Amino acid sequence: MKRSTGSTAASLRCDSCGQLPEPGKVRLTLANVAVMLPIELAVHAVVVQTHLSYPLKVLLLALTATALVIWVAEPSVMRFLRTWLHAPALKQRGRLDAAADLWRARVRVDDTPGALERISHQLARRGVNIMSLHIHPGSGSSVDEFVLAAPTGIGEQDLVRAPLLGGGASAQVWPSTALALADGQTKALSLACHVAQDPSELPYAVAELLSADPVVPPSPAVRSFVEGAELLKIPSPAGEPMVFSRAGEPFTAAESARAHRLSELAAMAAHCGALHGRGD
Repeated sequence: MKRSTGSTAASLRCDSCGQLPEPGKVRLTLANVAVMLPIELAVHAVVVQTHLSYPLKVLLLALTATALVIWVAEPSVMRFLRTWLHAPALKQRGRLDAAADLWRARVRVDDTPGALERISHQLARRGVNIMSLHIHPGSGSSVDEFVLAAPTGIGEQDLVRAPLLGGGASAQVWPSTALALADGQTKALSLACHVAQDPSELPYAVAELLSADPVVPPSPAVRSFVEGAELLKIPSPAGEPMVFSRAGEPFTAAESARAHRLSELAAMAAHCGALHGRGD
């Protein structure tokens, strides 16, 4: 997984529009004051020395100071103080550049004592740190989902080989981001709340929960759940099937159960809504 590098403000420019991020309000205010104050004082000193009437002095002072601020001060702030204005973002970029690469991995692990320890040992030998672990139980084995922090130089093939040497099987690895470290339980509860409030959100909630894509139109030939399948079918509140796909990453029994629980919640919410509507 590659990150953009650079220690100057130019490295923060958006690849699409070329714009820099908005600097912090406090830093922008301090920079504007630092540039505008000398200009205001200089203009005031010059205008005061003229022999114009007081109203004309005020008008000239206002117009001159405003023009200098718009055409000189603000561009100067953004040009000469750019690095200072974006220092927090540059610091954060530096921390990200120095951090280990994040990967998401799935490995089938035998349901025997020490199986996970052997895989962890192989990862540790390569300097790979396990940031999070989620286990999808199965029959005689489980699918263990890792978020891994790997040092520079450790690539996808190394991360696939390590679990296999540790006794794992069917290892799959994908580049990831810090979003993978978000609390899964909190995410699931949030999606459940959305479905309870609006049952029509069910397909979007399931797609987000399982990182899958809805299949439209759904195929009636798809079974509800088959171990190792890349298609998953659940009922909708209306009774029609919903099918989801995830290429290269088969669904687990635990994921099927979660999707079906969301479907049941949507059906209950729709039923309660219908009863409430008739009561009104």
